Amino acid sequence: MIVIETTQGNIEIELFDKNAPISVANFKKYVSSNFYDGVVFHRVIKNFMVQTGGFNEDGSEKDTFDPIVLEQTNITGLSNLKGTVSMARTMDPDSATSQFFINTVDNLFLDYKDSKNPGYAVFGKVVSGMDVVLKIENLETTTKYDYYQDWPVEDVIIKKVYIKE
Repeated sequence: MIVIETTQGNIEIELFDKNAPISVANFKKYVSSNFYDGVVFHRVIKNFMVQTGGFNEDGSEKDTFDPIVLEQTNITGLSNLKGTVSMARTMDPDSATSQFFINTVDNLFLDYKDSKNPGYAVFGKVVSGMDVVLKIENLETTTKYDYYQDWPVEDVIIKKVYIKE
C-alpha cells in the first residue's frame, strides 16, 4: 500500500505487483528516494484524470531515472478504469519515468488497441481517498508559466509519499 499525503488530503493506492511488476518497481524506486515529496499535481482535467509526479511548485521539472518499458494492458489484463493509477508518458510508448495519473472516469480509450495505439500502463488503484482525487479534479485550472495548461490555480502539493506495510 502506498500513501500519498497532499495539501488536499490523503490518497491510498494498492499496487498491482503481479500484473505490472516493471511499473510497480519503478514507482517504488521513486517513492523510496522521496522523489515525490514537494511535487505538484500539474495537470487536472475534469471527467478525465489528475496527473502528478514531475514538477515542482515553480514549474521546474525534476530529474528522473531512466524510462521504463510499457506494460501493455492487453498483456497485464488491467484497464484504465475510474480510480486506477497509470504511468504517464510521451508519444514514445517506452518513455514513462516518474509521472503518473489517476483516472477519474473509465478511460478505456487509454488501453492497448494496437501497435500504433499501445495505451498507458495501469499499475495500481485508489483504495482510499477517491474523494480527495475528485476534489483535486474539480479545482479551477489555468495555464501556468506560459506553457502548462490545466494546472490548478491553487497548487496541490504532495507533502509525502510512503509505503504503508
